[in-house]
Formats: sequence, C-alpha cells, structure tokens
Amino acid sequence: MMVLEELARRAGIRLSPGKGARARAVSGEGRLAGRRVVLARPTTYMNESGGPVRGLLDYHHLPVEDLVVIHDELDLPFATVRLKRGGGEGGHNGLRSVSRSTGTRDYLRVRVGIGRPPGRQDPADFVLKDFSATERKELDLLVVEAADAAESLLARGLEGAQNEVHPRS
Repeated sequence: MMVLEELARRAGIRLSPGKGARARAVSGEGRLAGRRVVLARPTTYMNESGGPVRGLLDYHHLPVEDLVVIHDELDLPFATVRLKRGGGEGGHNGLRSVSRSTGTRDYLRVRVGIGRPPGRQDPADFVLKDFSATERKELDLLVVEAADAAESLLARGLEGAQNEVHPRS
C-alpha cells in the first residue's frame, strides 16, 4: 500500500473509490515512466483481492500481461526488492486470489522483502503486525526503492529493470 501511494504521489494521481465493476478498489489513472497506468488498491481483504483486480483489468481493457502486482514477500530478507514474472504464490493468499481470478500466474511482480517470522511465529500473524522500530527506520527508503523498481519495470521492461534493481553477484 505504501509503495502504491508513493507511485501515485510521483505521478500526481489521486486514488478514489470506484463505482460499479470498480467498487471494490480505489484507483486512479495517469502517466508514470512515460506510460499510461491505472494504479489501484483493492479495498477487500487481501485474500480476496483477485476479484477487484479482474474487474479493473476488464473495465480498463488491460491485458493481464501488463498487470504489475506489488506485494510483501516472506521469502526475501527485509528491505530487499526483486522483480519477476510468474511463478508460484509461496503461500501468499493475495497472489493466489489474483492468479485464480486472472486465470494465470504469469503477471509481473514487485516483491518487497519483509523477512521470515522469528521463531515459531505464525506467518499470518507476522504479516499483520506493525514493523519493528529498527525496520521503521529503513521503511521510507524501502518504499522509495520499491517504487523506483516499479517505475524501472514500466520504463525498461522486466530484463532491463532486473539488471538495474538486482545486485550483481
């Protein structure tokens, strides 16, 4: 949500509640990285986000190949940003819902690392808790990095953006 708000701020897009097929999301249209974009955030529970995503794709006549989902990722260390197309959902119910509603897993993803829960903490509880004091110190930079990665994805395509965003090994 924070990355989406940063992208909307950069593009001067005001997110507002939708009507009809768009009623279960806040969204706005504009230009970002030289491209027409529809920025949207479902207002449903995360595990029901696929319906609003499908509704917005249909309403705006957008192909699922152009869909970019920005999401938290347990399998990446905190403050890590990665880009990819397709793949599994890794237990992420929001991604599972989007895949089910679009009929494919083959959409673009901006994966924002939040790390694994400590000890035996339930992952569902972990993703719902607030960031730690240490994480909050890095959060603004992480949001900017993730928004930069999303813009790079739009401007350069997946491979070009991965070359820019992913560290060299």
